[in-house]
Amino acid sequence: MMPKLLKNLYLDGSPHPPGPKFLLLQGHLELGSGLGRSNSWTCCPCISQKSPLQTIGEEQTQNPYTELLVLKAHHDIVRFLVQLDEYRFASAGDDGIVVVWNAQTGEKLLELNGHTQKITAIITFPSLEVCEEKNQLILTASADRTVIVWDCDTGRQVQKVSCFQSTVKRLDIWLSGGNDLCVWNRKLDLLCKTSHLSDTGISALIEIPKNCVVAAVGKELIIFRLVTPTGESLEWDILEIKRLLDHQDNILSLVNINDLSFVTGSHVGEMIIWNILDWTVQACECNFWDPSPQLDTQQEIKLCQKPNDISIHHFTWDEENVFAAVGRGLYVYNLQMKRVIACQKTAHDSSVLHIAKLPNRQLISCSEDGSVRIWELREKQQLAAEPVPTGFFNMWGFGRVNKQASQPVKKQQENATPCSLELIGDLIGHSSSVEMFLYFEDHGLVTCSADHLIILWKNGERESGLRSLKLFQKLEENGDLHLAV
Repeated sequence: MMPKLLKNLYLDGSPHPPGPKFLLLQGHLELGSGLGRSNSWTCCPCISQKSPLQTIGEEQTQNPYTELLVLKAHHDIVRFLVQLDEYRFASAGDDGIVVVWNAQTGEKLLELNGHTQKITAIITFPSLEVCEEKNQLILTASADRTVIVWDCDTGRQVQKVSCFQSTVKRLDIWLSGGNDLCVWNRKLDLLCKTSHLSDTGISALIEIPKNCVVAAVGKELIIFRLVTPTGESLEWDILEIKRLLDHQDNILSLVNINDLSFVTGSHVGEMIIWNILDWTVQACECNFWDPSPQLDTQQEIKLCQKPNDISIHHFTWDEENVFAAVGRGLYVYNLQMKRVIACQKTAHDSSVLHIAKLPNRQLISCSEDGSVRIWELREKQQLAAEPVPTGFFNMWGFGRVNKQASQPVKKQQENATPCSLELIGDLIGHSSSVEMFLYFEDHGLVTCSADHLIILWKNGERESGLRSLKLFQKLEENGDLHLAV
């Protein structure tokens, strides 16, 4: 049973603020999330009737997170979390400060002050190989157009440079994306840049093979090749190689899913899987809001769906599947079968902002409605098809009627998803939009929110065992254990 403390965590909330204006980077170095988030809480009545919100009672026997710690240090929206090592993480948001925490105890280790406006990006920054000290560094970008490199062990500023908009590490150089794509060295000197790309700017950026990067600019994907210095030329250069125009609306999500593919998701629910080497389309799913075929899909989308209800906000993946946060729902797309194998059309009351794959076929999601939910991917039990009647009933034509009646049932079974997403945990603690979370295998789950709070969700059984172990160790140190025996 969830502790009573959960019921006392609600605060007087205000309307959800909009998310960041653009997604700085997706992929193995993630610099942000939330492009195109909407504050709308309006739900489509027809979809709500078809897919009611799944609920779970207080007896959450499969939910391990029965204890929590509430961390207070920020005084504005906390949008970003980044893991530093096995026991530390950093948080950042609209108040412009970075806080370093102990993931086990919840202790505030450092507060880093240097930005004058909200932080729009944060990533870990590897130390230079030539440096003797191997301290953990992070890089933060801010709306004040500065980038700061921090030493998370001492709290000091290692470097600070102005006129940045977003950044991504690549080998010993850095790329920044705004209205232009720029290349910088480790000293943050500008090496080269593209011409003005678009008024909308770069919304997402990933690395791909052959010294190339993919930039999402509005509806387009632009492939750039980075030209490194050679004996003939000592200058860096960026060449535009190709533009991919397959999306019908603005691209919100762009991530690498394996060594062979990357995936994009748009504002109108289009998901395209691309070949990472020749940039061709491997698969396309444009009907996430309803996996079963419809005669007039586009018309039904216009009648029943608002654009935000089908926008793809976030992706995660494993070796078999791509997991997509589509509007208020969760969808599991199998890479081999090239189809949706499981879905929860109404996983939350509002848009799903962030998802992550957990061990044991589990998925976690958070939403604008302030909820954090844990799901388990399960295979459905397939019902055997009923045999066609024979003998006496077949003589009178009953067999033919039953056979015809069984056709829609058979077709429905073929179109049905073979797996399901079952709700196994509902973490209620935040009073406003939950922006993202981190998963620590040994220390639990960390969530951040627009309510200015960070919550550490702890495995109650594990924490109880640790407390018992510490108690026995203390008794043994004091000699009380031998006296009790």
